[in-house]
Amino acid sequence: MENNNENNGFQYTYSAKEQEELKRIREKYTEKADSDEDKMARIRRLDNGVVQKATAFSIAFGIVGTLIMGLGMSLVMTDLAEKLGFYHNVAFICGIIIGVLGGILVSLAYPIYNAVIKRERKKIAPEIIKLTDDLIK
Repeated sequence: MENNNENNGFQYTYSAKEQEELKRIREKYTEKADSDEDKMARIRRLDNGVVQKATAFSIAFGIVGTLIMGLGMSLVMTDLAEKLGFYHNVAFICGIIIGVLGGILVSLAYPIYNAVIKRERKKIAPEIIKLTDDLIK
């Protein structure tokens, strides 16, 4: 006489709630393949990084230009020159020159933004193309 319990072994099934918990724990320890959602998130992050870098750089450049232009205006319109020891006529001419230079720097902020965008997009283009090719197929 054979005992069926010895041949079949012991079996136990978990409830649906326990099954889900087991799956979540298992996912922590298994390597994940790049899913489409991960690739799309990476594409968005790369693209946003380019725009943020260009924006930060051009804003900083524009602020420096604005401060320089403000210094020039201060030399022209206030008694700052006298406090610094300049003659009024010299301060007026220097103020105009400094103010114009600051204005030029401010007006270059947008072209600098475009140049940084172009340079950074060129850097990440191969990776973006690869990721989009994987998603389009």
